[in-house]
Amino acid sequence: MTHIERNVSGGVAHLHMAMPDRLNALSDGMLAALQEELDDIGASPDIRAVILSGAGKAFCAGHDLKEMQAGRQAEDAGAAYFADLFARCSKVMQTIQTIPQPVIAQVHGVAVAAGCQLVATCDMAVAAEGTRFGVNGVNIGLFCSTPMVALTRNVPRKAAFEMLTTGRLIDTDEAREIGLINKAVPAEQLAAATRDLAETVATKLASAVRVGKRAFYEQSTLTTAEAYAYSGAVMVENMLNRDTDEGITAFLEKRKPDWA
Repeated sequence: MTHIERNVSGGVAHLHMAMPDRLNALSDGMLAALQEELDDIGASPDIRAVILSGAGKAFCAGHDLKEMQAGRQAEDAGAAYFADLFARCSKVMQTIQTIPQPVIAQVHGVAVAAGCQLVATCDMAVAAEGTRFGVNGVNIGLFCSTPMVALTRNVPRKAAFEMLTTGRLIDTDEAREIGLINKAVPAEQLAAATRDLAETVATKLASAVRVGKRAFYEQSTLTTAEAYAYSGAVMVENMLNRDTDEGITAFLEKRKPDWA
């Protein structure tokens, strides 16, 4: 069974969740496949950007509820399974942000619960107009506590709290307004627009993007003074890079850089 289809071209890896009959739910198999692919991509210097998309009518409908209910059959009513499931899911989400390559969600249809978490976790997101987003677990009695982590780090607190407590789905206009996605485009332009963004990122100096992505997330947890001290050190590291020297020199000499 193939959970993920992978294609690499032009320095861009495209991961396509390929379980449309399950709305690309984050089942045990899907989480394992995502983790394996992300780990491999993170160690691949030739890959400079990643696109994540879903097959069928949905980007991702969240966790696989049938698998979760089956987990209740254990003697502990599923406690150990649930703890392990959410730990594995959290690891996938954190891996998206710790691999050096920017990850772009290509979203269509619906992205709900842990699927919305996946969108919020990706470094950038492009959505087809008409896509709906939500953390709607509360509608079935399960507050989306782990999706809340990514959501509250992307959108204003009151907007996140309303989504979490009402289970209301929002459209692409509202998702863009609150910062959940970067842009919305007509459905027929989704793949091209996402690819264009990924290819733009892939043309940049990979070592600079790598150090920048790490710094982006690291500084966000620090005080202002700590963030400036940390990012200043990162700038020094970046400036001492041979290719950064070449990039600045080429700019001053009005030519294309000869990056190694």
